[in-house]
Amino acid sequence: MSQIARALWYTAPQIIEIREEKLSKLSGNRVYLNTHASAISRGTEAIVFRGDVPVSERERMMAPFQEGTFPFPVKYGYANVSEVIETKGNLKAGQRVFSLFPHQNRFLLSPDALYPIPAGLPSTRATLAANMETALNIMWDAAILPCSDVAVVGAGTVGSLVGYLCARIADVHVTMIDVNPKRQDIADEFSCAFALPEFAPENQDVVVHCSASGSGLNTAIRIAGREARIVEASWYGSHPSGVDLGGSFHSQRLSLTSSQVGQVAPVMRPRWTHRRRMEAAVSLLKDEVLDALLAPPVKFENAPEDLKDVLSGKKDALCQPIVYS
Repeated sequence: MSQIARALWYTAPQIIEIREEKLSKLSGNRVYLNTHASAISRGTEAIVFRGDVPVSERERMMAPFQEGTFPFPVKYGYANVSEVIETKGNLKAGQRVFSLFPHQNRFLLSPDALYPIPAGLPSTRATLAANMETALNIMWDAAILPCSDVAVVGAGTVGSLVGYLCARIADVHVTMIDVNPKRQDIADEFSCAFALPEFAPENQDVVVHCSASGSGLNTAIRIAGREARIVEASWYGSHPSGVDLGGSFHSQRLSLTSSQVGQVAPVMRPRWTHRRRMEAAVSLLKDEVLDALLAPPVKFENAPEDLKDVLSGKKDALCQPIVYS
């Protein structure tokens, strides 16, 4: 087992490097892991890539196993699927696990930070677990009821997963709204309607906003029905939202609430732990239709260059997997 690991680091605005590090000796109950695949969390990692993490949020927005401090250099990421190399306790050699670890080809981690992956679940799809966990938490915050009209503004990876989950509640009608007409294909796959913002249906019971843009949030306010709930699931980094509260927001008595995955949603928090929520998220990835969210993978060795177009928005990709040899 090699003691030299290689990892992606954000080292300056729009600069990514592969750096080597020496792993400490295997000791205690830590597990030696070889990575199969990881995935870019495009919304959050684009903010890291640009160096736009606000000073006030630098501690709260640290990834669980991040190294370095914002703005740079940082080893960042939280969607890793790896293989157990040596049997350790209940984890068997050859077993695949998900962890909230950065983009690194091999590493050591405690078993309590690892989530077993079902045998039939492809490694690239399993990288969606962190995004699915976020979508699940948003659903709990949104309190979607049967027969509701629900709009999701921003059909990125998280927004699309929210649409996917909503559409599986009895008689819920979901409209996914995005400025990119190509997102129609995702909506069709997930049994949702689709609309461009200017044609978005109004009088919605619940609106989930995931576009991280002021225009998207204003669309959410415009299409919400009287006394409807708007769930703000975006993260803007250091950019102002530009929210317009001068129109119907007050006269319609709208509710605007935040959702953030760092804590379990209040309605479930007394009974659910972070671990239980992540295990549930992994179990929700069995449907092969979710592969529609995955871009063609890039190779780890090519990632410093290939990811620049993804994180700058030049490449139209939802979830971008990285595969490791």
